[in-house]
Amino acid sequence: MEASLNEIDDMIVHEKMQAALEYQNEAWADGMADGIEPEIIADAAIAHALRETIRLHGESSAEALLDSLRERMLAGEFSANRTLQ
Repeated sequence: MEASLNEIDDMIVHEKMQAALEYQNEAWADGMADGIEPEIIADAAIAHALRETIRLHGESSAEALLDSLRERMLAGEFSANRTLQ
């Protein structure tokens, strides 16, 4: 029973992540349609995410998030040329 509850929790988090990504994709497309450069949209999104992380969890959590993102970036997780196996 415990494993199935964890699986359900994981599925819920995954579905929420998918929904959040859809919202962000829509906001990105709206910004681009309004003539905002992608670099500006990306900078604003990252700055907002960091402000919210600090507000909700403090600077240590924001630093841990940045460290995690750096590791994931260096591993190629965000690369447009990434291939899944």
